[in-house]
Amino acid sequence: MNLDPQGLFRDDSDSDDEFVQEKEKDTSKEMVVYLIDASPKMFDLVGNDEDKSQTYFHAAISSISQSLKTQIIGKSYDEVAICFFNTKEKKNLQDLNGVFVFNVNDREYLDQPTAKLIKEFSCIEGTFMSNIGSQYGIIPGSRENSLYSALWVAQALLRKGSPKYVSKRILIFTNEDNPFGNITGAAKTDMIRTTVQRAYDAQEMGILIEILPLSIPDEPFNVSHFYADLIGLEGDEVAQFLPSAVERLEDMTDQLTKRIFKKRIVRTISFSIAKSINIEVNTYALIRPALPGSVTWLDSVTNHSLKAERSFICADTGALVHEPPKRFHPYKNENVKFSLDELSEIKRISNGHLCLLGFKPLDLLKDYHNLKPSTFVFPTDETIIGSTQIFIALHRSMLQLKRFALAFYGGSANPRLVALVAQDEVISSSGQVEPPGMHMIYLPFSDDIRHVEEAVQLQTTADADVPHATDDQIKKASVLMKRMELKDFSVCQFANPALQRHYGILQALALGEDEMPDIKDETLPDEDGMARPTIVNALEDFKIAVYGENHDLEEVSSKKSSNTDASRKRKAVVEAAVESAANHDWADLADNGKLKDLTVPELKNYLTAHNIPVTGKKEALISRILTHLGR
Repeated sequence: MNLDPQGLFRDDSDSDDEFVQEKEKDTSKEMVVYLIDASPKMFDLVGNDEDKSQTYFHAAISSISQSLKTQIIGKSYDEVAICFFNTKEKKNLQDLNGVFVFNVNDREYLDQPTAKLIKEFSCIEGTFMSNIGSQYGIIPGSRENSLYSALWVAQALLRKGSPKYVSKRILIFTNEDNPFGNITGAAKTDMIRTTVQRAYDAQEMGILIEILPLSIPDEPFNVSHFYADLIGLEGDEVAQFLPSAVERLEDMTDQLTKRIFKKRIVRTISFSIAKSINIEVNTYALIRPALPGSVTWLDSVTNHSLKAERSFICADTGALVHEPPKRFHPYKNENVKFSLDELSEIKRISNGHLCLLGFKPLDLLKDYHNLKPSTFVFPTDETIIGSTQIFIALHRSMLQLKRFALAFYGGSANPRLVALVAQDEVISSSGQVEPPGMHMIYLPFSDDIRHVEEAVQLQTTADADVPHATDDQIKKASVLMKRMELKDFSVCQFANPALQRHYGILQALALGEDEMPDIKDETLPDEDGMARPTIVNALEDFKIAVYGENHDLEEVSSKKSSNTDASRKRKAVVEAAVESAANHDWADLADNGKLKDLTVPELKNYLTAHNIPVTGKKEALISRILTHLGR
């Protein structure tokens, strides 16, 4: 088996894309159970406007459908289950009344979302009343408690998977802030106690319960009636709950078709602070490039993914080679063999840990030192107890003294020096905006920095210098830039239109949609914004400062002259082609099969003289000439 000597020491895990190195843990995924209230109150019109046909139930279905579509694009390994409560029909493994688990064929209750699930779930409103039905599951004089049953069913669905590696959530969609409002006395107290206890039992199993309220106009969702106790809100958290919950619901409804990378743990690494002090930290990739998903080969009959297998065959005997392949390198007429483990060990520069080297003032860290998106670092006490305390002490000292930590981040693929910059916590009225922690910035080596060369004044002619902007032109340009500056700019405000179209086509094919979804290109110029008088005036002042008062007339005259020059050139080319084509007897060449002996430019001269396309290879040119001659 021949090997490429240059690729001998290339590791299979090496990649040209630096961002691919930070892959999420294979075991890191999310399991979500959507609990949707199906009581008659959910079918009221939003805003009580008769012109609107949208109900609260429709808003919940729409937001979940959009979330499932985005989930397939962003992280298809996550698993979801959809469960309705306050229903007439029942469908669940526990056979509890008032709870209906929605599913499709060839899929478990809690499984990865499929195109069939999304398609049927998006159209469930039309048949919901006839197939499932709606009713109040908590009424006076009855011991039925549909919310308690729904939490029980959801908890049972989320039993699989270790909480250590799997994030588990229950999302409740409802517009009823007091589900036990019609009940009084001991029955109400008992129902509230058992329901809250069921929620606590789920939380002890590592299941996070969230409530996404569908607020009624002029009557805000009062979480204090019941759900504050259910999800464990205390003190100021109650006041901050509603704005943050509304934002989460709007995000689910208004998500664009783009790959969304959740802030999950990339990997857990050891942080060596001193000779005998090591702590453990988690790293998170906050920003990564959005790229189309990798190609998956499918079986044409079953549509199942195919698994590629590779076997080595001995060139001498034709037998299958069962031993692991070895690589070699010729040295002094002898092949020195290496196993894959030996090659990995040879290439290993460091053990992949983060090693603290020292501290430097923050003002020494420049913007151009940031080579790629930083990695966020946060402590964990999962393995090494006390890591959080040491990290907090280091974090506070760096903020107080305005220092950044210089460290070495070793790895077999791309080891380099990094800067650890402490970030303080930022809190707003809606909750935490920025978490406390450190940003790991990848620093360049000396060869990576290009120093600015001294300006050399170029001359267009012997006596004329290159024109430079005047102070007035610079001033007008600065005013124009300030007028056009985007306020509160964020890269998250703009989606890649090519990716949106890519996933829009996939969505239409998977769901059998006849029309392509509307793709809004947010990278196009804002014509309405550019038409504002302040920007128009600033742009006109800038053009006058650079091109003078009569720049519009000059532009028109220059366009006319350029068009005239272009027409003259085209006319000259055609005349030269006609003159050159007249030197050959084309009919005789075609009859004797000698067109192939001519050069491509000679063939193009004939085509140009007769206004025939000249694109393509030589065979295509000859075919056009023969067609034109009637041969």
